[in-house]
Amino acid sequence: MTAATLNASSEANERRARAQAALAEKPDGVVEAIAGKAEVTPAEILAILPPGAAVQAPAESFNAIWDELRSWGEILMIVQTPDIVFEVAGTLPEGSEGHGWFNIHGDSPIGGHIKKEACASIAFVDRTFHGRRSLSVWFMNAAGSAMFKIFVRRDKEKELLPHQVARFETLRNSFHH
Repeated sequence: MTAATLNASSEANERRARAQAALAEKPDGVVEAIAGKAEVTPAEILAILPPGAAVQAPAESFNAIWDELRSWGEILMIVQTPDIVFEVAGTLPEGSEGHGWFNIHGDSPIGGHIKKEACASIAFVDRTFHGRRSLSVWFMNAAGSAMFKIFVRRDKEKELLPHQVARFETLRNSFHH
């Protein structure tokens, strides 16, 4: 092995150790906060979750996954930056491609333009968040962050909607090997 290879391997091991320590400290916390504390990417946190907690799908599945999510009814879309967590409840509109964007407009508060080619992978995340099961679909960019997330909705009693749980599990399992 060359010195560069050993340094890269050592750096990867250090990053993984920091990620594991931060996750162990707050296993049901906000992934981005855990990643920030460990100085790693959210994708690196997802990668060390227990088996099945973050199932990966290829970016090429974007359209098929989007179309399936459209059939779930009202979902919660979250876009998170370091300065804001923006939450919008609504149904996902149909998307069309044009001018380098995936354009979404329809009878929903959810609308806009997604740079689809920035999507590097899609993760089906099933984990405990603040003591409750949380199910979400993360559209990830190459930098290891979520472009946006689609969450299974909760009812008045804060329980996950059973029909959406079933749809999530079926879709996730189609990618779980």
